Amino acid sequence: MYETPIVTSDIYYVGVNDRQKSKFENMIPLTRGVSYNSFLIIDNKTALIDTVDVSFGLLFVHKILSVLNGRTLDYLIINHMEPDHSGAIGLLRKYFPEMIIVGNSKTLSMVEGFHREVGNCLEVKENDVLSLGKHNLQFFLIPMVHWPETMATYDKTSHVLFSGDAFGSFGTLDGAILDSQMNEKRFWNEMIRYYANIVGKYGSPVQKALDKIEPLQIDFLCSTHGPVWTEHIDKVFEIYENMANFRAEEGVVIVYGTMYGNTEQMAEAVAQGVANAGVKHVLVYNVSSADASIILRDIYKYNGLIVGSPTYNNELYPEIEALLRKLEIRGVRNRIFGYFGSYSWASAAVKRIKDFAEKMDITVAQTVVEQKHALNIENYQKCVLLGEEVGQKVRELSK
Repeated sequence: MYETPIVTSDIYYVGVNDRQKSKFENMIPLTRGVSYNSFLIIDNKTALIDTVDVSFGLLFVHKILSVLNGRTLDYLIINHMEPDHSGAIGLLRKYFPEMIIVGNSKTLSMVEGFHREVGNCLEVKENDVLSLGKHNLQFFLIPMVHWPETMATYDKTSHVLFSGDAFGSFGTLDGAILDSQMNEKRFWNEMIRYYANIVGKYGSPVQKALDKIEPLQIDFLCSTHGPVWTEHIDKVFEIYENMANFRAEEGVVIVYGTMYGNTEQMAEAVAQGVANAGVKHVLVYNVSSADASIILRDIYKYNGLIVGSPTYNNELYPEIEALLRKLEIRGVRNRIFGYFGSYSWASAAVKRIKDFAEKMDITVAQTVVEQKHALNIENYQKCVLLGEEVGQKVRELSK
């Protein structure tokens, strides 16, 4: 019934596309959907790598049965227990009661906790190998990329790395699964957005994972979201290496909150100053209308950040406060940072942003602008100077 895409001669793609969900994890907009990737290996023994969201469970099972063609499923290997990848475990058990669930100790504990599954399990440790016949699967623990149980499964025979959520991307697979079969350009920004919003807090574990898999020969890189990478694996690794170390390209993100337009005028002047300094990538976001996942993506992508906020109830503008908290949690560093603020009768915003900057590993511009009431010509000029200072420092950092 199903024409199943093939990764190699006996590794089949049995994942699904989700164009129904509007927000990933009920927070992050899915402008072009998302894929849940799963792979079935046919050998002397059969093995399924990860499952899919339970809402696609029946379709998923039908795909598996079509490839098995009367055979049973011997192993289910779980690289990651997040429900969008483990949600169909219970359903699979009903179809394949003798199926052996393979995972590390933390994985199997979660299998019991989420699915009450305790039987027919095989615990694996670092570098353990499971032979399916021709295919020999080696397991690498990559904790906190981005859950504590995460691991990667490496097919030593076909040089395929099943990496869990590492190297994932938003966006559905529209007909093709291999990057060589599609215009892959639309996935690069979605990979950065995925990393910034899902994995971004865990730069150090990501770096350790990269170090662990670097010696492997990888001909196919199979994440649980996005394309199967084969032609662009080096670029994928480079993107992750840069983001894990907070390296970025030249550009400035200006984020502001505004109630009546006064802080917005300051942001416009700051942007003019950044452009005066010769920076070509200047992105200005009103935090109340721009999506936070896009703002975070571009903060990871570019090496300059300027934040502006009015004082609101003697605090920061709430959406600005939420953004700064996201950056603090992720430990964003290696950025040129500037800030400005406004108030009507009591000043607080500039002090709050200064407190944030002092906690972060970032280079802070000397020019700070604070405006009482409407923007005057003196502070307009200072806003331009703030933009020019950050722009110049960004260009120096990029050399």
